[in-house]
Amino acid sequence: MGHSQRSGSRSRSRSPVGYRKRSHKAKHKKKKKRRHKYDKRSRSRSKSSSRSRSSSRSDSERGSTSAVGAAHGRDRRSTQSSSHLPGCNEMGSSTTPHHATVSSGATAGSDSEDELMFEWEAHRRELDLLFCGLGPEDPMVRGSEQYQDFWAFLKKYHGLHKQRKIREMCGAGRGAGAGQGFSAKLGLPLAFHKRHNINFCLSGASIEEMKRRLPPQDLEEVGKGRQRLSQRRLEEARFVMLLYLDFTQRQRFERLRQLRQTQAELPIATRREELLQEVEQHGVVIVAGDTGCGKSTQVPRYLLDAGYTNVAVTQPRRLACVALARRVAYETLDLYGSGVGYQVRFEKTRTSHTRLVFLTEGLLLRQVCVDPLLLQYQVIILDEVHERHLDTDFLLGVVKVLQVRRPEVRVLLMSATVNLDLFTSYFPGAPVVQVPGRLHPITLKYLPPPPIDKSKNNRMDPGPYVRLLQLIDQQYPADERGDLLVFLSGAKEISTVVEAAQEYSQHSGRWVVLPLHSTLSAAQQERVFHVAPEGVRKCIVSTNIAETSVTIDGVRFVADSGKVKEMTHQARGKMRRLKECWVSQASAEQRKGRAGRTGPGTCFRLYSPQDYESFPHYSPPEVQRVPLDSVVLRMTSMGLPDPRLFPFIEPPPQEALEHALSSLQSQDAIDMDNKLTTLGQLLAQLPLEVGLGKMLIMGALFHQMEPVLSLAAAMSVQSPFKPHARRDPQCQVALKELDNDHGDPFTLLAAYREWLGVKETGSQDSRRWCRRMGLEEHHFYDITKLRHQFSQLLQDSGLQRVAGTPRRTLTSAERAQRHGQLQQLRELRRELHQEDRRPTQVLRIGNGEDEDWELESEGQGKTDIKDVDFRITNDPRRLREILRGSTLRGQDQTMLKVILCCGLYPGIAIADEHNNYKAGSEQLFHTPERPFTVLHPGGVLAAHPEVLQLSDSSILEAPGFGRHPAATGQQLLAFGSVLETHKAFLVDTVRVPAAQTLLLFCHSLDTNADISTVACDSFIELRFPEPSSAQNLLVRAVHLRKQWHRLLHLRTSKNPEDEGVVEAAALERDLSAGLVDYFQSEAVYSQRRLLAADVKVLHTGPGPGDCVLSTNPFTPPPGEACLPNPTKGGVDLTPYIAYNSLLDLQCTTTTINTYDTVCPYCDQDLHLTTLDRLAHLWQCLTACARPPPQAAPQGGDGYDLARKRYQCETCGETLWLTVREIFIHRKSHTSDSSCQ
Repeated sequence: MGHSQRSGSRSRSRSPVGYRKRSHKAKHKKKKKRRHKYDKRSRSRSKSSSRSRSSSRSDSERGSTSAVGAAHGRDRRSTQSSSHLPGCNEMGSSTTPHHATVSSGATAGSDSEDELMFEWEAHRRELDLLFCGLGPEDPMVRGSEQYQDFWAFLKKYHGLHKQRKIREMCGAGRGAGAGQGFSAKLGLPLAFHKRHNINFCLSGASIEEMKRRLPPQDLEEVGKGRQRLSQRRLEEARFVMLLYLDFTQRQRFERLRQLRQTQAELPIATRREELLQEVEQHGVVIVAGDTGCGKSTQVPRYLLDAGYTNVAVTQPRRLACVALARRVAYETLDLYGSGVGYQVRFEKTRTSHTRLVFLTEGLLLRQVCVDPLLLQYQVIILDEVHERHLDTDFLLGVVKVLQVRRPEVRVLLMSATVNLDLFTSYFPGAPVVQVPGRLHPITLKYLPPPPIDKSKNNRMDPGPYVRLLQLIDQQYPADERGDLLVFLSGAKEISTVVEAAQEYSQHSGRWVVLPLHSTLSAAQQERVFHVAPEGVRKCIVSTNIAETSVTIDGVRFVADSGKVKEMTHQARGKMRRLKECWVSQASAEQRKGRAGRTGPGTCFRLYSPQDYESFPHYSPPEVQRVPLDSVVLRMTSMGLPDPRLFPFIEPPPQEALEHALSSLQSQDAIDMDNKLTTLGQLLAQLPLEVGLGKMLIMGALFHQMEPVLSLAAAMSVQSPFKPHARRDPQCQVALKELDNDHGDPFTLLAAYREWLGVKETGSQDSRRWCRRMGLEEHHFYDITKLRHQFSQLLQDSGLQRVAGTPRRTLTSAERAQRHGQLQQLRELRRELHQEDRRPTQVLRIGNGEDEDWELESEGQGKTDIKDVDFRITNDPRRLREILRGSTLRGQDQTMLKVILCCGLYPGIAIADEHNNYKAGSEQLFHTPERPFTVLHPGGVLAAHPEVLQLSDSSILEAPGFGRHPAATGQQLLAFGSVLETHKAFLVDTVRVPAAQTLLLFCHSLDTNADISTVACDSFIELRFPEPSSAQNLLVRAVHLRKQWHRLLHLRTSKNPEDEGVVEAAALERDLSAGLVDYFQSEAVYSQRRLLAADVKVLHTGPGPGDCVLSTNPFTPPPGEACLPNPTKGGVDLTPYIAYNSLLDLQCTTTTINTYDTVCPYCDQDLHLTTLDRLAHLWQCLTACARPPPQAAPQGGDGYDLARKRYQCETCGETLWLTVREIFIHRKSHTSDSSCQ
């Protein structure tokens, strides 16, 4: 067919006239552009052939019958390609798989112009319909990572194809298609083509079936000039898809080959047969493999290949469980299967078909409680046993006992720096398989500093570290890459060295100095992974966080100070002590190994070889440094008769075990026979610290679950307030909105609530808000995650039903809306993860603070991936619930104080009598175990100490109260812990009423004969000018304690009856109101700290005064006899009250003296002894759920048991007044008489 005939045929079958005009103009412009572009390159060609080629235009994609035929003829051509894309560089032809002869010059030119103008992106929707459906036969899923990869492949392919066409148009592609065709005899191709090696075919991907997948073209698309893919384009798309699948498969096979090669090169591979033989012959095998030998990933795989099933591998951290499970699943070709899985708290991929499971040590211990013999496992691998965590030592004792009861179970202990002598003696006969590592050679140099390394202001001398920078600059060329990693003990030392090193860097221009410790923001910590410019080195000054937890590439030099700050926990007094000490030899070797990760390195030890020899071989285990309350509680829940006899590999001090038992008894977790109580059974189900578990249980008990979850989570993470926030004037002004002068937990709760409000409204960027307030946002994300974990723990332990009804489920419309939101958020998270794979940023030399500010400012415009994860986990409705639950209303704050004291007691501190309560000065407080502590400078009470001072109006002048005045509003501090650095600081403090807190939570209350003096836990003495006021408070405290115990029993009953549920609801209502009223009541008394000399003469001791005639007032009528206390003297009224046991020479009342009094409940005049009055008060109090309305109101809002009936002799009126109001009333008559 001639050119004119084909053109006429195409013009008759084109779309409307308007489109033809636009097409003609476009062709005209295109022709002029190409003529100018290719004029110089095609001078050898004639002008007529150039114009013929430029004016020819293929319209085969416009849908006419003749055009389809012409296109089908052109589809049979095949040309060579010089592209480097897989498939293009070897295929030797164009994208179509047909074979035909070369067409005429006009047709070739028209086809080339089509190739240049065509774009696959305009047909994305059609390709999605063809290849990205939801059926099992579709090659990919829309929006997946494979989908994005395919489109990147297609764009690259099409770009290279365009380049080939341009070369053909310039004359470089002549002769393309020569030698194409098939053999007449065998039907084989005459020339090799890469498409013949593709091992794929698409099911249902014939051209006709592909066309049927596409919906009919509507008129709107036709009117806009949108064209469908032609048959040639469909064939090309199918071929590109096959080419992509073949390319990805070859990539996978290449990765598999490299994987097998890497596995074979690991040092552990040479010990494979030896290891399997030892496992078969012995019950316990110790694998001592150096870092990088491959033991954590290869040993479980060897066991699976050898036929072992049900293998458990423990790791000390959840992140390691997940990472190792995915890696081993990848290496065993089970990445998308269920043969290899992990199980951590609240997350698992384990199924009934799982043969290998990675789990945390704590989770395996919880499984022991259910299955003591661990019958579900054939092999147990304990990895990283050298870390000697609390759970590690506990688990070692468990498997030792398990070996006796199940000899067939196999146990493997793996570590890098294990103490072989200790472990072989603990497991006699256990063989040791030693595996070398793959570290490069490391040169060791000892450079001890001068004897005096402290300057006059007690700061560390940074001179040796600066001289080390100079030494590296002098001995090593600048073009040799290699960074320096410096190990120091703490953040204070790091700031000193960084300041001096940055000053040297500004002069030399060859260093970028970066700090690294846990208090830095995430952006600052991430900078250590960036690379330095050419000719510049990084100097990373770090704590021991870079010893094992963080691996930094490019480190060639290591400077080891040999110091570390360790946190030790004192069993008594909630004391945490952070002290500097020498590292162990194992830690020193671990630090040295950081220099040989990527190549030969050098380790500079800033101490002498003699110092190194004096180091302990290994760090002390955690079981000898931390409280053992939670471990002993777990042992008791597992049925162990005596925790003292547990076979620890290195037993803790006997004193620590005894204190743990006594502490659990005081917390009502175990009884005197070391058996679990009702509360102890609940606490044993929560893998938390005992005090924190009690707070959560009480929050569920009193329906304060939401705020208690937030409080407990906030107190369990690092404070979100930056260290300089209280010293920065701008932050101080902003923090006034958040400060709650009742204590640090309430300030934390207010900050968390405001942050949630910013997240919920979206009115401003939360990162910018946190920076303005002096807060670290990532701690709020941690609080939210931990809050969710606590909620799951309560639900798993059955306490969620105690807290109330479950949350309302989503409606169908809300579920659909949430499903759409989750799809968008997950897609955004995938995009952010892909952006994180960008090349590592290059650091710049300059001031560290300015650089930090610049990096943080640049990050403001970028979406935070933590925010995306936060919104995926918390839908808007859930976010509103958390915000509403973290908002305190009415009496919630008082109720939360009661719950906090329940969990924090005996963490109580009394103020020193010489405090001046001025801002900026230190306020001293005394705890039962640690006197002279100070408020933490980052706490809200340190910024507002005036709220702790007694006001002049609250102090009353009473006889016998001089140095320690009687007053209302006496306060104590409840605290979370004592942190001792250079001073002892009280952390997480809350101010609470003194007498009410002590009478409600003390473990030992000792009184005199009229109960005007009460000694609380031999620590604080309370003195009341009016004994009846003390008696009223004591009786109410006993009544509230009994109600509390009864409510706990009803709510935790396994088979609650209907009557019990009704009783529990009524009891909770009365108890909640009673606790709030009790904490808000006023009383006049004095308080003082009992010194050691006072405690020695505190009690009377057993004697004739112990015999009393009255019965026990707190027993049912007719009452039981009072039993004498054999140690203190006096008689025991309850397990925690010893009446008349104090040696009080000032008290003139005896146990048999009677006096006139009035009952505040029944308003009855009485003439009774002290115990008889207590009995009468107890009967009246138990008869009514709440105190009656005030009989004679005197300007108060509610009834107060501190009021008593007072008959004024001057005015003759009968009044109901407190002791303070009596003094004021008397003073008013005195002032009136003086005026007259």
